Amino acid sequence: MPTQHFLSQNYKDTPLEQGEYEDCTFTNCNFFEADMSRVKFLDCSFEGCNLSMAKIVGTVFNDVVFKNCKILGLGFEHASAFGLSVRFEHCVMDHCSFFQVKLKKTTFLSCQIHEADFTETDLTSSVFKDCDLTGSVFFQSVLEKTDFRSATNYAINLEVNKVKKTRFSQDGLAGLVTQYDIVIDG
Repeated sequence: MPTQHFLSQNYKDTPLEQGEYEDCTFTNCNFFEADMSRVKFLDCSFEGCNLSMAKIVGTVFNDVVFKNCKILGLGFEHASAFGLSVRFEHCVMDHCSFFQVKLKKTTFLSCQIHEADFTETDLTSSVFKDCDLTGSVFFQSVLEKTDFRSATNYAINLEVNKVKKTRFSQDGLAGLVTQYDIVIDG
């Protein structure tokens, strides 16, 4: 499909046409519970969209940026792993699942990511800048060279995750010992 700008469309009732969308912008569109399966998004951006609970089986997200989006309960493990590269800015991403997803060098900027599942996720060299990770699970995840310095409310067990050269701030060190049920006084 040619380059297009989609504005304030409701794809819950009228599904997005399957195909390839390259260099397209989706602004204030509603994808809530929409079927986006097997659609290819290449160099696209989603701005102010609601993608909560959308179906993304086999969906390609290649160089896709999500800005100011509501992305609740999205199962990224169902998306196509081929060429998966995304960036999230100022998004609400509660209850998302990234189970076994390769998200190397992914940027999460000023996002609320509550109770997300990062089990067995490869986040090598990723950045969580100014993100709130309350209740998010990191288990057997690859967090090597990942930057958590400005992230808050994370709990990462150093014994069950790969954390070589992972970056943390001094203020966030308490999030690394939560499994020991100890009290740290400031």
